[in-house]
Amino acid sequence: MRSKFKNVAASICMLALSGAVYASEAQPNFELPTVASSYTGNSKSYLLALNEADAATKQAVALPLDKPAEFKPRFFTMSKAHQYLGLGTVLFMGLTAMTAPDDGCEKNCGTQPPRQTFGTTHTRLARTAAKMAIATVATGLIAHWDDFHLEDGFSDPDNQHVMLGATGAALMLYAVHKSATSTTPTSH
Repeated sequence: MRSKFKNVAASICMLALSGAVYASEAQPNFELPTVASSYTGNSKSYLLALNEADAATKQAVALPLDKPAEFKPRFFTMSKAHQYLGLGTVLFMGLTAMTAPDDGCEKNCGTQPPRQTFGTTHTRLARTAAKMAIATVATGLIAHWDDFHLEDGFSDPDNQHVMLGATGAALMLYAVHKSATSTTPTSH
């Protein structure tokens, strides 16, 4: 029961951290408008000057204005694919942590039967999460190639997203590979 609680807690922490790595174009502004920026009665209106003397005396002809077409976002973009693959990776990573077997032995266990590296729910979810991490990094490189600039430094949110996401994917692949190649109990 205690290990299941640890797995759920780890999953919640990973989900919370995934939101911290999400790169955005601009930080949201949650400040309320100040009184100075609102309209006051002392404001002066703008007067526009006409260069042609007879233009002011002519009656303006109203032309029918075409209503602009309503914006319809594309159904599928690489950016959306990157976003959904990233969320799916975090979901599968959490499910993998929750299904971790707790019958393993870390120290002084004596002889143990060979550990299963195929067929369990934990291994299937781990392999799926690793494959989705690869797909997430690949679609991120395709969709956001122009957002990463070394001269902006590590403090740039886009650079942080790239570096932390690629590092996380590499660590996931390492953990899956380390566990899959060892039939003895291993800490990964």
